[in-house]
Amino acid sequence: MSEILVVGGVYHEQCIWPVWDQIFGSGGRAATALSGHVDKVTLHTYARDDVAREFDKTAEFFEFELVAHPSATGISFEYVHCMSTPVVRPALARIPPLAPIDVGAEAVLRFGMLEGSARVNAKWCVYDPQSAFHPEPFGDNGSTAEHLAIVANRSEIVAMGQDANPDVAAANLLARGAEVVVVKSGPAGAFVHTSVGTKTHIPAYQSNQVWTVGSGDVFAAIFAGRWAVHHDAPDVAAELASRAVASYAETMALPPEPMPELQKAQRVPATTVPGKVYLASPFFNLGQRWLVDEARRCLTELGLEVFSPVHDVGPGPAHEVGPADIKALKECDRVFAILDGLDAGTVFEVGYARAEGTPVYALAQAVSEENLKMVIGSESKVFFDFVTALHHTAWKT
Repeated sequence: MSEILVVGGVYHEQCIWPVWDQIFGSGGRAATALSGHVDKVTLHTYARDDVAREFDKTAEFFEFELVAHPSATGISFEYVHCMSTPVVRPALARIPPLAPIDVGAEAVLRFGMLEGSARVNAKWCVYDPQSAFHPEPFGDNGSTAEHLAIVANRSEIVAMGQDANPDVAAANLLARGAEVVVVKSGPAGAFVHTSVGTKTHIPAYQSNQVWTVGSGDVFAAIFAGRWAVHHDAPDVAAELASRAVASYAETMALPPEPMPELQKAQRVPATTVPGKVYLASPFFNLGQRWLVDEARRCLTELGLEVFSPVHDVGPGPAHEVGPADIKALKECDRVFAILDGLDAGTVFEVGYARAEGTPVYALAQAVSEENLKMVIGSESKVFFDFVTALHHTAWKT
């Protein structure tokens, strides 16, 4: 019988759009994801009594064991959308530190936690530090593993490996005892470094819908199941983990499909197509301006150069603003349009772009089908979800 022990946080998560109100956290999500891929899953976590009682329902439903270590603090993450920076409550400085959780098993998936640390003794261990600012090196708290894989995002690898070049940082971590280092790189996918000197690129995959909260947890979980439990090669395990992430992003559901379904699914790599995007939107009140700023930030994070009329031209008379915006439309290779409110300038920009043959990706959450007739009829792509629209713009689907 295959087994894995997961140690990680269980937290309350809320998102305004799309609506999400769940208790998961890294540890809870990973244990749930693994429940369909490993015979026996045990989760150790810190939890306040009420949180433990509520999440035990999830553990019972998905048939994994929950071991709750007492905590007086309930922690929540609050998002506006799934690419927004979450508000953590209580503030990090007000979360009292707890004694380490000591665990030992053949195979362990260890996450960093806000309340404390997990001290691990394992034969096979996957470690995801889960800290944007001060990721804890694996062995600093006395943790040991015969076979260690570090799965972390680029900034965490750079911090732990003490070099601004992620390849050098990964090499440093391998020299200190890791057998595998997986550098998660957002839209660029992941890079798998091994102690025998190989480096393999693993693509991210497109999905019709895009939900990103916890996607890294799913990646770490399925990688751990395949590498630490089933002993797949690290590049094979990472590729299957990437497929599982695409499934989760599309459905918001756990656990991901069984391995045969994941393997045979036809997936398109989700590489950002480099280029310059024209951000067409009204910006005449606080809500509109906030959304423009968010779209600009997210598109930039996805690897695009962004032209935004309010940022790059600003207010002015029509004979100055109009020609400057038209010039930018001609220079951009795609348009991201926010159609809610049916602002005349935005609708004009969409029509001009399609007349020029420029692809348009439009967000329309409060526009009738009748008012979208020409937008859809001119083969613009219209989305109801903000983050999904952003990603398809980046992928230039």
